[in-house]
Amino acid sequence: MPISPNQGSTGGGTAVTITGTQLSGTTAVRFGNKLATGVTNVSPTEVTAVSPSGSGSVGVTVTTPGGTSNPVPFYYVGAPFKQTISPTGGSTAGGDTVTINGTGLSSATNVAFGANNAAPTVVSDSQLTVVAPAGAAGPVGVTVTTAGGVNNGLSYTYVADPTVTTLTPASGPTSGGTAVTIAGTSLTTTDSVTFGGTPAPFTVLSDTSVSAVTPPGAAGAVDVVVTNDAGSDTATGAFTYIAGPGI
Repeated sequence: MPISPNQGSTGGGTAVTITGTQLSGTTAVRFGNKLATGVTNVSPTEVTAVSPSGSGSVGVTVTTPGGTSNPVPFYYVGAPFKQTISPTGGSTAGGDTVTINGTGLSSATNVAFGANNAAPTVVSDSQLTVVAPAGAAGPVGVTVTTAGGVNNGLSYTYVADPTVTTLTPASGPTSGGTAVTIAGTSLTTTDSVTFGGTPAPFTVLSDTSVSAVTPPGAAGAVDVVVTNDAGSDTATGAFTYIAGPGI
């Protein structure tokens, strides 16, 4: 007499389907010594019911006018508990692999990033990984669904790829040291600015502005690359190094 699913929340409320023979006229379904609710005799070979609250492993029995069946096991699972999520943000395009650590994760079936769902890969009862779906820029709640229920409380922030529109000034000496204001979009999480491939010290002023100090460089135009949590943008030949006079 199989039961599906064979596990559910300790709080009860799991809809189960029991299949077997001679199930007509079912009068009761018990999980251990507790009566199930919502018992429906679908056919002589199928009964549905809603599990009561419980814990551990219990035997499920069906009672008909002909007697009580042999028990089949049902396992109560506690609600998941999430402790950490890494990384805590990524591209609005999705595709980043996210690791969630906690407890009670072995039966995870879904991870929701806001309104968008993704199928997890269970590593162990204390860890799962999931590929973040696409989402709109900004923070969203992360919800894990398991046989034991759902748990939320973690946050994931979607970040749009940065864009670079203008540099002011757009030129400076090869010795470096020029304070440059970079204008663009999605610059809040900027974690790198390079001039011709050389990292530059920078300060985020706003989501549309970053201040950087040019490193030394060879004379000529160089690419300026701004990178954030989602990706990078290259302003081709956007800054020109000017050699000093020689006598």
